[in-house]
Amino acid sequence: MDELNRKSVEEFKSSKKTPVIAVLENIRSAYNVGSVFRTADAFLLQAIYITGYTCTPPHKEIKKTALGAEGTVEWKHFANATEAIKLLKENGFTVYAIEQAMNSQQLQTLQIKNNEKIAVIFGNEVTGVEQDTILQCDGCIEIPQQGMKHSLNIATAAGIVLWEIVRKIMYNG
Repeated sequence: MDELNRKSVEEFKSSKKTPVIAVLENIRSAYNVGSVFRTADAFLLQAIYITGYTCTPPHKEIKKTALGAEGTVEWKHFANATEAIKLLKENGFTVYAIEQAMNSQQLQTLQIKNNEKIAVIFGNEVTGVEQDTILQCDGCIEIPQQGMKHSLNIATAAGIVLWEIVRKIMYNG
């Protein structure tokens, strides 16, 4: 394990975070929530905002897929996405819904300005990001897909989107 150069909990908590917040809106599966925690830990995200009926730690299914990340990643629960978006915008975040929508931009074309803080909202596994939430966002980002289904599990989508944003921030594009 030493060879993997893993941070201790204390080192993780004191590390400089990537200015990215993942927002989970009405996610049904606690396993998906745990997976996002694990991804957020891997990329040193600033936080996860949990909204609506999305379950929160401590929860046995979150614990099973998060593998301890629920104890390292900062998180906060909001009654709804509107409350989370209000706080994000007050703190200077650009807020995107991850959704296939009119005028959405393809993930690979997303431009991130120097020192820009980004929040991305992932919606319900069946219904996606709520329309009222989309209307409050600065835009929508879509993952390009060529297959028949044109949908991804939220944990998979979060991994793709969060890595692409972190990669652009860390490596300037």
